[in-house]
Amino acid sequence: MKKGVVCLLLSMFLVIVFSSSVAATGKGKEVNLKVMSFNIHHGEGLDGELDIKRTAKVMKDTGAEIIGIQEVDRFYGDRSDFQDQARKLAKLLGYHYVFGANLNLEPETSNKNRQYGTAVLSKYPIIDSENIHLSSFGNEQRGLLRTKINVKGIHVHFYNTHLGLNVAERLAQIAEINEVKSSFSGPSVLVGDLNAEPDSKELQLLLQEGNLVDVFANGGDESNTFPVINPTKRIDYILTSPSVYHLDSQVIYTEASDHLPIVADIVITR
Repeated sequence: MKKGVVCLLLSMFLVIVFSSSVAATGKGKEVNLKVMSFNIHHGEGLDGELDIKRTAKVMKDTGAEIIGIQEVDRFYGDRSDFQDQARKLAKLLGYHYVFGANLNLEPETSNKNRQYGTAVLSKYPIIDSENIHLSSFGNEQRGLLRTKINVKGIHVHFYNTHLGLNVAERLAQIAEINEVKSSFSGPSVLVGDLNAEPDSKELQLLLQEGNLVDVFANGGDESNTFPVINPTKRIDYILTSPSVYHLDSQVIYTEASDHLPIVADIVITR
């Protein structure tokens, strides 16, 4: 057999072996993913009506696969009909979920504590989660809900938060978020109501020291999320690690809450 033919056959063999190895290990695998952030205002819309099914429909219509929600009630009170809202939304969507209680109050009319906080809803299995209370100087305890989600074999670190109402509080909270994030490697997404605008010290601290990218950085006024009617502020965010590729981002108009929800189409890789 000629030397050239042998080299060609050897090269073909190596390509097949390498391709099989990549397929087996999943290295280089890319997955498209739609993520969402939504401050749901405990399911109450601008019309003053509690309608958690309406909230679920907004989420379902976007096609979002992982959703971070804020202002979520769990047996909290009359304002939300003592619903376990995260569980109910997950059931309506057919998703997995975790809830993080930042307020955990004594019960009023039953034996269940009145809770309020954030939640993550996911089409994909949530394989690890932790709700971390952040330094809070105001009247309301704030937290970071950390999850690890298995998205078609790729482990995504998905964080959801709702920050405080004053600058000093938010700066302390963001420093703590950055510290938590630094312990985990791989593709990550952080969403939430940050109560801070894009040019604030707080957001810059999160982007620069937290090594995150703002999906809506070039959106201008079209990315504003609050108030719902003629929004003038952008305080709701989807941020990702630099390795995550952004395809598209959108603010969704709905009167199902007092905030507008946001979605982003991203690409994650192993």
